[in-house]
Amino acid sequence: MSELMTAVRESRTHELPALLAKMDTAERRAALVELKTLRKEVRGWSWDSQRKIIRPLLVAGAGCHTGAAACATWIAGRDLLGWDRPPFTLVVAAMADRDPEWLGDVAHRLAARPATAETTYDLISRLVRKSQCAVPTTDGFVRGWLQTVSTYQWQREKRKPFIDMLRADPFASVLLPRIFEVQELPPQMLWSYETDDERRWDVTLAALPQTGLLERAALVDGCVSRLLRGGKPGEQRFFLSTLRLLDLTEQEEAERVPDWIGMAADAMSTVAAHAQQVLGRLDERGRLSARTLAEVSGAVLFRTEKKLVRSQLVLLGKALRRDPSAADELLPVVVGAFEHEDMDVQERALSLVGRYLSATGAGVREELALSASLLGPAHRTLVTEVFGVSAVGEPEPEEYEEVLPPEPVARRLDPAPLSLPELVEDVVVLGRASAPEIPVFERVLDGLVRHAHTDRSALTGALREALTGEWWMTGGSGEGDLPHWSARQIRTAEGIEPVLAVLLGHLSPQVVADELASWTGTESCVHASLQGILRARVWDAAEAVLTGDRPFLVATPTWHTGSLDPSVLVDRLREYQRLGLRPGQTDFAQAVLRVRRHGQDGAAAAAEGLGTPEGERLASWLRADEPLAEVYRFDLEKKTRRGQTVERTHRILMATRERPFIKEVLPRSFHWLGQPQIPTHNPCYHWGERPEHWVATLPEDAETLAARLLPNTANNVIEEIQNAARPLTLLAELDGPVGEALHLTLAYGLGARHPEDRLAAVDALLILATRQRLDATLLGERIAALLDCGLIKPVRLADSVRTAAVTGAYRTVLSVLTGVLPGVLAHEKAPRGAGDLLAVAAECVEHCGTTETEEISGLSRTAARGGSSQLVRQAKRLAEAWKAGAPRG
Repeated sequence: MSELMTAVRESRTHELPALLAKMDTAERRAALVELKTLRKEVRGWSWDSQRKIIRPLLVAGAGCHTGAAACATWIAGRDLLGWDRPPFTLVVAAMADRDPEWLGDVAHRLAARPATAETTYDLISRLVRKSQCAVPTTDGFVRGWLQTVSTYQWQREKRKPFIDMLRADPFASVLLPRIFEVQELPPQMLWSYETDDERRWDVTLAALPQTGLLERAALVDGCVSRLLRGGKPGEQRFFLSTLRLLDLTEQEEAERVPDWIGMAADAMSTVAAHAQQVLGRLDERGRLSARTLAEVSGAVLFRTEKKLVRSQLVLLGKALRRDPSAADELLPVVVGAFEHEDMDVQERALSLVGRYLSATGAGVREELALSASLLGPAHRTLVTEVFGVSAVGEPEPEEYEEVLPPEPVARRLDPAPLSLPELVEDVVVLGRASAPEIPVFERVLDGLVRHAHTDRSALTGALREALTGEWWMTGGSGEGDLPHWSARQIRTAEGIEPVLAVLLGHLSPQVVADELASWTGTESCVHASLQGILRARVWDAAEAVLTGDRPFLVATPTWHTGSLDPSVLVDRLREYQRLGLRPGQTDFAQAVLRVRRHGQDGAAAAAEGLGTPEGERLASWLRADEPLAEVYRFDLEKKTRRGQTVERTHRILMATRERPFIKEVLPRSFHWLGQPQIPTHNPCYHWGERPEHWVATLPEDAETLAARLLPNTANNVIEEIQNAARPLTLLAELDGPVGEALHLTLAYGLGARHPEDRLAAVDALLILATRQRLDATLLGERIAALLDCGLIKPVRLADSVRTAAVTGAYRTVLSVLTGVLPGVLAHEKAPRGAGDLLAVAAECVEHCGTTETEEISGLSRTAARGGSSQLVRQAKRLAEAWKAGAPRG
């Protein structure tokens, strides 16, 4: 072994540059071959051993490469960069004898690598300075420079001012203009404390034109272009702050009118508000034509933000006050505000039209009258006052038709791959999927068992070739040669890796036996227990491929939801009987939980006729046709004492009763399903992992599953954690009884904080309504109970039901709200957002009428209150619509 290789293996990194200096080109090429062999060997070592040698490997390899491209590839290797700070000083020293042009080539090749340019910035910058080559301007290098400069400046106390540091930086003049072009800014640039802190990037950028580092026009154009482009809110606020600090002149603002129009129409609300203010100033100075003002107003008035729309109406009012002759040009765009969801906005727009209607021509007046006639009954009096009785007639009542989405269709699973190449391809696809779908997972699992039964050697050979390079394959091809960390990760994996590892001989029969015996899924949260069933199934399949005595799995579902056709299961059991075999216990238990039970007398008789223990058990299960567990309401309260104050935490949840049958007939991994569930306050952190697999475990017991998942769902909604309602849509698609547990889960989801969770709840609501499985009265009662306890907020609920209503489900939403509003209106001081709920209810009545003769309790009392609050106005609107809303459709 050469002296260089000895130093590498002994991790004497600091000695390597001196040793490399003594070697000629031939010796370095010979050493490079040994280094590449060592690099492959290292990949199978333990993590601690790898950490000791990757640093000397990086330095030695960089010094031995003679080609710039190969050298850059070696340096940028993920396995060599590691997690620790790489020894870039030594890397540069190892290449000290190379000519500047070669070093510059390496620098630019490294900078051109998006995946590693940012992490190797320190090395690239050293090479650029040493070679005196052109400064790279790739996104990765720019981000690395910005991150380095920003971090260094924030760590400094009262030393050299930031702007002086940039003036002295040799890269600044080239890289500063690229700030406005990179895809994403590093977070260090967005750090901020005091408004005028000189270390802030926005303050510094605004001062750059005084130094000559960046021209003012380029700075202004850069900020404007980034604001037009959009992006993350933090970055948008940063560029907006910079733009404000530049304090644009009247001429600079006037030169960019199309840009302000674009921002006002499409940018985030804070940016749009700034553009709106600029356009307002330009209009006051006479810099905007009536046509331009009409163009921007038409876009802004269709936005949902109330503040922006109101401000635009004020701007139009000022313009019309200065020049009433512009009414024909400006008033037609005001009708956009008639479609706004806020009643106050509609009234402001109508009042604006009324003030300047006399200045319009007959054609414009007719157009405005037609648009105003489409406003709801609440505006009928004002519309008549504005346009006159003869101009606006009562609209003809239209027959209402509820519009619901198509009912989800259960998709049948394709059979397991029959050919070996097709199976191997699916295995590779499944291994690379971040969230594998149920059909793919189930088909692959069944396919592995089938092919292991027919020709295990051919399956093993094909898999070994296809899976070369996978993380758990590193280390060899025989039993016991896996690195310890790989073996440990396989044993805890939640995919098909254990089955593949057993097939390839990486795990012994004893490991399989130990895993099958050790996992029970008890004494844990419901998510870990559901995951435990999945793991038990995977290890059961691992045992099947190990012995090769099972021809297929009996639990493979028929439909994408996880449900299993009982006649298909009977046929599978009959085939096992013909072969003189018995299915695996875990496999059969999962099949029993998946089988459709309602009205399956024929399948029960066929199962009983098999004369096998599995057939008799299946027949008994089908004939019982009972839910997995009885579900009942459970109010959970917790008292905590803080000093002398006792705080009470309340939850409305569901509990389940004991089901001894489960423990008697199913394996241990399923026993927790038969235990009574009493909800607790203990939080769980599995809410967003694999809900598709959770639901596919109990596809015929949506109510039981909803009750089990509810404590975590409720906690996440109350604590405002994202992905709280992720399983809701999946639960709504399942068959089986739907009761209070699922409706209560839906009630929580409709009041979630995050829009994506509320949208999932709305989807679930519409799916249940389409399938005629929604109990609107029950849902309304559960929502009212959650509101009364303060567990969800009316504002968020209003957003959810409005979203559901505008899809065309006005009658469905109204039937839910009639159960919610009495409790809301019963409060002496209505909660914030109650007016929004009333507004949605009023809109529903205006669209679909009402089939109820009795008015909502408390509505007249609220409408009779004095004042002009949103609550009172919307109560009056609903009351009037209720009286006028004869049943339609």
